[in-house]
Parts: sequence; C-alpha cells; structure tokens
Amino acid sequence: MGYSVSDANSYLVLTGGGIEDVKIVKKAWIWPWQRYSRISISPFDFEITLQAMTIEKLQFSLPAVFTIGPDDHIDALCKYAKILTGKSATNNAKREAAGTGRNHVQDIVKGIIEGETRVIVSGMTMEEIFKERQVFKTKVIENVQSELNQFGLRIYNANVKELQDTAGSEYFKFLSRKAHEGASNQAKVDVANAMMLGDIGEAEKRGRTRQEISKIDAQTAVLETQRKSEKAKADAELATTQVKLDMGINLTNIEANRNAEAKDAQLQRKVEIERAQTELERRRATDLVHAKIERESAQQKADAKFYAESKDADGLLYKQQQDAEARYLATVKGTDALVYKQKQEAEANLYRATKEAEGITETAKAYGHMASVLGGPQGLLQYLMLQSNTYEKLAKANAQAINGLQPKITVWNTGESGGNGNNGNGDAMASIRNILQGLPPLLSTVHEQTGIEPPGWLAKMPPSSGGGGEQQGGSQVVVKGREGGGATKVNGMGGGKM
Repeated sequence: MGYSVSDANSYLVLTGGGIEDVKIVKKAWIWPWQRYSRISISPFDFEITLQAMTIEKLQFSLPAVFTIGPDDHIDALCKYAKILTGKSATNNAKREAAGTGRNHVQDIVKGIIEGETRVIVSGMTMEEIFKERQVFKTKVIENVQSELNQFGLRIYNANVKELQDTAGSEYFKFLSRKAHEGASNQAKVDVANAMMLGDIGEAEKRGRTRQEISKIDAQTAVLETQRKSEKAKADAELATTQVKLDMGINLTNIEANRNAEAKDAQLQRKVEIERAQTELERRRATDLVHAKIERESAQQKADAKFYAESKDADGLLYKQQQDAEARYLATVKGTDALVYKQKQEAEANLYRATKEAEGITETAKAYGHMASVLGGPQGLLQYLMLQSNTYEKLAKANAQAINGLQPKITVWNTGESGGNGNNGNGDAMASIRNILQGLPPLLSTVHEQTGIEPPGWLAKMPPSSGGGGEQQGGSQVVVKGREGGGATKVNGMGGGKM
C-alpha cells in the first residue's frame, strides 16, 4: 500500500479490486489488492526505408521518419495500455519509467506504415509522387492514422525524404543528370543570347547617335525658318485680333443692351403669367368650394330621399307581407299546385328585392305541378301562351310582315291532273311527258320572278305582250296540259281558268 505519483510525461495504469477494467490517473493510492504500471506518452521516431513500386512498375527507395506516440486522451490511453504495454512484473523504477512493450509497439507501427505506404504508392505514378509531394504525404498520414487509432496512437509528424534508386536502378540518377545537362545547356544558350544582344545593341546605339545628330541639325534649320515665318504671322494676327477685339467689344455692348431689354420683357411676361396663374388658382379654389358645397348638399338631399324611400319601401313591404299572409291563409286548403303558385306570388311580392331567387324556385315548382295537371310540359306551354295572348301577337306580327307586299304567284297544272284524261292508265311515257311539260313553265316562272332568261340553245322565251288579256298587276302565262286536258292562266296577283 502506498501513494504513487506519475511523471509529467507518463500516467499510472491501475487494475485490481474496485476497478472494472483499467484506470488511467496521474496520482493515486495503491491498495494491496491493486496493481499498477506506468506508461509514457513521449513520442518516439520511426526511421524506415521503404522499398516500393509505382503503378508504372518503377522501383524506388522511400526514406521516411514518423514521430508517433500515445494519444493524450483517456480512451486512447486505455487502448494503448491494454493492447501494447504488456505487464509490469516488478516495481523496478527504471522499467516503470521506460514503460514496457515499446519494441513491440515499434514493430506494429512499422508494419502499418510500410503496408499503407505501399498501397498508396502502388496507385500513383512517379510524376504524381514528385509533383504532389504534399498530397502524397497527407494520404500516407491519413491512412496510417486510421490504422493507429485502434491502438490509441497518434502521428505527431511525418517527413518523407528524397526518393532514392534501389539496387540496380538508376532512374533518379538519370533524371538528375538530365536536369543538370539541361540547365548547363540553357546557361550556354543564355550567355550566347546575351552576347548577341550586346553586340546588336552597341551597333544600334552608334547608328542612332549619328542619326540623331543629323536630325537635330536639320530640325534646327527648319525651326529657324519656322520661327521667322511664325513671327510674321503673329504680327499679322495681332493686328487682326486687335480689330476683332474692338468689334467684339462693340458687339458685346450692343448684345448686352439687347439681352437686358429681352430679360426685362421676359421678367415682365413671367410676372404676368404668375399673376394669371394666381388668379386661375383662386378661381379654381372658389369653384372647388362651391362644387364641394353643392356636392355635400346633394348628398344630404340624396340621403334624405333614400331614407324616405327606404321607410316607404319598408311600409309597403310590411303591407305586402300582411296582404300575402292574409291571402295565404284564405287559400291554404286549395290544391297543391295552386297553393305553391299563390305562395310563390306572395313571397315574390313580399321579398321582391331580397328573395328573388327563392321566388323563382317556388314558381318553378308551381309550374311543375301545373304541367302534371295539364298533361305535360306541352300543355303548360300552350296554357301560358294562351294566358299571355301569344298566338294573337304572332298572327298580328305575321300580318304586319306581309302587309303591302305584291307577290307574284304562278300556279301550273300539267300532266294527268290538269285535264280529263284516263288518269295515266296504260301510258308508259306519262312521267317523262310530265317532266318535259314542266320545263317551260319552270323557265317562264324563273324569268317572271327574277328576270333571268335561259340560254338560247336551251329555250327561247316568247316576247312579252304590252297589253290585252285579263292580266291584273302581273305577268300572264298560259300553259296547256296533256291532250284533252284544260289550261290554267295565272296572273301576278291572282289566277283563273281559260
């Protein structure tokens, strides 16, 4: 029994009585029925040189250093203590301080790192490993950490060194030589280009120096001539400008006077406009007040009239209601159809404005009963038309429609029915003869009614006689019937037998 305290970088792992599994603490009383051990959380480095192969089947050596240690959380420390630390058989202070199972931990961690790294490298090309070094490092850390979580371990740092050739492979050696030769050749090209640019620049500077000197001399002579010409022009322009200035001053004075007069007239006009607008607004306000007063007066009159009419309507409605109730009580013992009809009429009078829909419904019901009494809808329709004098109105309307007309009516009587024949007995050509006999009357009738004549090759109409006969107000046509038959004469306004 005793009181034990762990170091800053370690924990006490307690087991025994009163503890279900393990207990991780920094300090505790140790009872005789309990045992304890110390675990260090100091990280340790793993230096490995991994032989791997890319997806391109290129072998290389991958030196790397991983800094790994127990995770400083109770759950992770419990996993680490139960799985990787082993047993503490004695109270040897050195073994407790150093911890147990460290070599076993190193072997497990090394196996995990090698396995995960080989899996990642086998899915990448050599170019991807070179260009995406940080991505490669992140993938390795994530995959290894996911496996170490089950042991309560944590990766604190991971460094991937430069890739190296394996035995018998000179891939990186050739890449380095290629880069060195390329840099050397590029340096030579750059030096030659610099020398060429220097020589060309020197020659260009000399030529431009001579060109600039000649150009300056020529420009100096030209400038002297231009200066003399410009001086003469300037003198002439000065005199012209002086005259223009004098004239401009005079014009400005005149324009100022005119502008002052125009401004005064404009201001006067503006004052008159403002005065007119003020007067207009005053009149509008006066008219508006009068209109408002008249509108309010009219509104009050309308309200009074509406109130009076409403009271009259209420009185009339009440009176109609009383009358309707009296009529209803007087005829309540009548037939169902008459009761519904009287009830509909009373309700229509009582609720003329507000109960129109109900009145129409009841009227329809009454009409339904009447229809059943009168033998159906047709009998009801005839009854209603008789009640409303519809037949008389239709007769008067038809009479007015043909009043004053002078129709031309032509009646033809041909064939067997036109005379005293043998009623067609034994005459096989009777039907054809009737058709041919009907053609001239038809053409004559069309001519009389419309004025249209048939084509000459079909028939020729007889010339119309100017007078004579018994024609009255219209054309006269004489048509012979069959042999032994009679003839019929039809005038425009009447007809007779000849």
